[in-house]
Amino acid sequence: MGKGSVKRAGLFALNYELRIAFRYLFAKRSEGGLSAVAWYSLIGVTLSVATLIVIQAVMIGFRVEFVSKILGANSHLSVYSDSFIKEKRQGLNKELQEIISEKLKQVDSVINTMPIIMETVMASSTSGNAGVQVFGIQEEDLLKLPLLINPENTQGDIKKFSDGIAIGSSLARQLGVKVESNIRLVSPSGAKTVFGVTPRAMDFKVSYIFTVGRYDIDSTRIYMPMSEAKFFFNRNNSVDRIDVLVDQPNTIESISDEINLNLMEIKGNKFVVWDWKQASNSFLSALDIERKAMFVIWSLVVLIAALNIISGLVMMVKNKTQDIAILRTIGFSRSSIMRIFFIAGSLIGIIGTILGVILGCLFSSYLHEIQNLVEFIFGGTVWDPQVRYLTKIPVKLRINDILSATSIALVISLLITILPSYRAASLNPIEGLRHG
Repeated sequence: MGKGSVKRAGLFALNYELRIAFRYLFAKRSEGGLSAVAWYSLIGVTLSVATLIVIQAVMIGFRVEFVSKILGANSHLSVYSDSFIKEKRQGLNKELQEIISEKLKQVDSVINTMPIIMETVMASSTSGNAGVQVFGIQEEDLLKLPLLINPENTQGDIKKFSDGIAIGSSLARQLGVKVESNIRLVSPSGAKTVFGVTPRAMDFKVSYIFTVGRYDIDSTRIYMPMSEAKFFFNRNNSVDRIDVLVDQPNTIESISDEINLNLMEIKGNKFVVWDWKQASNSFLSALDIERKAMFVIWSLVVLIAALNIISGLVMMVKNKTQDIAILRTIGFSRSSIMRIFFIAGSLIGIIGTILGVILGCLFSSYLHEIQNLVEFIFGGTVWDPQVRYLTKIPVKLRINDILSATSIALVISLLITILPSYRAASLNPIEGLRHG
């Protein structure tokens, strides 16, 4: 027999194996087909794969959104005086600011440097009080923060920043103020008298209200013109730090090392460089660990759902004992019998995985609409920004996450069908005919 004949014979046998597997798979229970347990396993695989994809999409979305808010509303790196960090008694005077800025500009990745004053004060209005962070910043530097010039929502005109202050929208609601309203700021770093330093209170007009989409920023942050901040906080010509924006914030470690080398050339002074990854390291690490843990946990859920396939196949093998014996007597080999039941069982996992991927992608794509519908039907809030920092559920579908969920489900589904398929192939045809 030639190679062509052998190949045609193999394809002919495989065609019959597929047809028999499909017939067994979709036969009625009374005819010895798959039981309801197998259909439950199909639903279980579908839902577990869909859930795995949604969880990964939300976890990745949360990380991406959180990082984008960090980079959009904050500097990528800050330079402090070593004495300011240790004792908070000496900032950066005008001469040091110029020297540091010159050294920073020698680094190719640096696109902007900006002096910053930051203090925690009490803000009050006729409607309430709140502890806030005040950032003293120059207007041209404020206009280089992406989320401040293009926020989710805005009131007022940022170009009028020099005439007042800019505050977060959640803080504005808490204090009950609008654009052109006045709020009072009370600073412990006030005027120096013979009795010591007395708190200083001043009224400021709100000229701009922003919503960047991160609750901790929108509810606590105020931006103040640099000239006002120096007077209000008794800074004279000094600032607390120099903030830096770079063109590649994801490679901030190498940029930070280069900046440190340049700053070491400034004699008689020590500086501390603090980048955005160091500031958010614990939170980002927790997110990564949680995402990996959830992936492992829901992979086990996929395994539990897929294990029901074994029950369905075992029942099918028991119901088809006589059929197996007849197939063996007419010339089907053990490997052919094994392939028939392997195909029947694996199809449950394959179909369930495909349906799960479709359902998971659809659910992730319309998650915000589903959230709004659930909140409309049951009332209340599904997503609390005060706990989760972001104002809405973040979702980001990545092809890598979809492929990993698909791979896990398929591998599990295919592996667990091997044992019952092998048992079907090992059946003695004589015993099958006798007890069929």
